[in-house]
Amino acid sequence: MKHLLLSAIASLPLWGAHAARAAEITLIAPGGIRAALDLLVPAFEQTSGHKVTATYASGGGTKQRVIQGEHFDVPIVQPPYDTVVASGHVVAASATPLAGVFVGIAVRAGAPKPDISTAQAVKRLLLGAATISYPNAANGAAAGASFNATLHQLGITEAMKPKIRLASRGSEAMVLLAKGEVEIGITFMSEMVGEPGIEIIGPLPREISTPTDFVAFISAHTTESEAAKALIAFLSSPDAAQAYQSRGMTPGG
Repeated sequence: MKHLLLSAIASLPLWGAHAARAAEITLIAPGGIRAALDLLVPAFEQTSGHKVTATYASGGGTKQRVIQGEHFDVPIVQPPYDTVVASGHVVAASATPLAGVFVGIAVRAGAPKPDISTAQAVKRLLLGAATISYPNAANGAAAGASFNATLHQLGITEAMKPKIRLASRGSEAMVLLAKGEVEIGITFMSEMVGEPGIEIIGPLPREISTPTDFVAFISAHTTESEAAKALIAFLSSPDAAQAYQSRGMTPGG
């Protein structure tokens, strides 16, 4: 399936990205968009001739590295990004929304599918669960910060503390779930798709969880501005939407 999708994306027009000279571009992005970029970046390289070196970190870690001045031709960050713009290391006018993603809930493969259609249903599920796992917000995980806000909104932060097994990242939470070490797994939908041993139930209701967006910038210090522009144009094009959708994301945010 992945190879078929990659072939389809690679055959798409590159929106003017062909260049007379192949360039080497560096990119940094949060882990929540990695699954889609794993499809899109090779397609861009194949069609454009450019080479992309991608680095991934937590949402908070990505922002911090950009703010501190580490050089990446194309930084992808999550709002709010006022501190990223204020750092002077990105071109503010180049901000380009790529996709958005909800935090979702998964259970172990074969387990009963719970109702998560309403805030009250989610509250009942969480309070009734023996153990849950989600990424640690203290490590900069945006999915973890979002879910902490959900617990606060539901009024069950204290009640849930004994049930929580924090993970370093979303994929680790899914591994714990697949092994049966926790009953419920929570992270970005994009970090659930394709993970073995789990069953995705769906996104949290919008009333208790807002999607997290991913926005691309051109570095203020890049020496490959045309190639960087071409990459962002490709990643934000309507034709790239299939990759985002296939990884549980909403194109354009």
